[in-house]
Amino acid sequence: MDKAVPTPRAVLFDAYGTLFDVYSVALAAEQLFPGAGERLAQRWRDKQIDYTRLCSMSGRYQPFWELTRSALQFSAEQLRLTLSAEAEQRLLNEYRHLSAFPENHAVLDELKRRGVRTGILSNGDPEMLALAVKSAGLSDRLDLVLSVHATQRFKTDPAAYAVGTAALNLPAKDVLFVSSNGWDAIGATWFGFTTLWVNRAGGPLERLGVEPTRTGRSLHDVLEFFPS
Repeated sequence: MDKAVPTPRAVLFDAYGTLFDVYSVALAAEQLFPGAGERLAQRWRDKQIDYTRLCSMSGRYQPFWELTRSALQFSAEQLRLTLSAEAEQRLLNEYRHLSAFPENHAVLDELKRRGVRTGILSNGDPEMLALAVKSAGLSDRLDLVLSVHATQRFKTDPAAYAVGTAALNLPAKDVLFVSSNGWDAIGATWFGFTTLWVNRAGGPLERLGVEPTRTGRSLHDVLEFFPS
């Protein structure tokens, strides 16, 4: 981390993929569909994001939870897997209680010790976010849990990111936005946030002529933005 930037005044985290491991559903998927669990988890996530973009661009909003269900159904059919009502419900229940990344608690506790305001800014519906946060034991570690739901626009629409600046009453440059999704980090950078891309998988940077403020490999890299 060699870019010197002014100390942000607050941190907003993406939820799905950043605080919560969206691929943790693969274990249950593998039990239901031996040999296809990982492929189903990957396609489910990809189609979920595809649907958010399609709905945003077309002005045809549907709640994130409904898109999550529809993406699962499509992905199973695409892979020629027979998705019974019971299997669908089991996988959706897994998604309600996604595994949290192991460093979450320590990083959020340290940010609180340093007096940094923290929150989530997510495509998720308010109810599914509240359940995920509670299940992961993060309720007392976050100051804000923000959903784009009221805007009826998903990230990377600027209206979605503006939910964060409005709630914090801060200009975008004073907010650190953290995402493990490269496309999300780019969208947030375009919006004007200071950004950290948590590139856990070591993937390539999007080829769009812009890059996040910094790139790291875990949430611990958030702490580099704030004096101890």
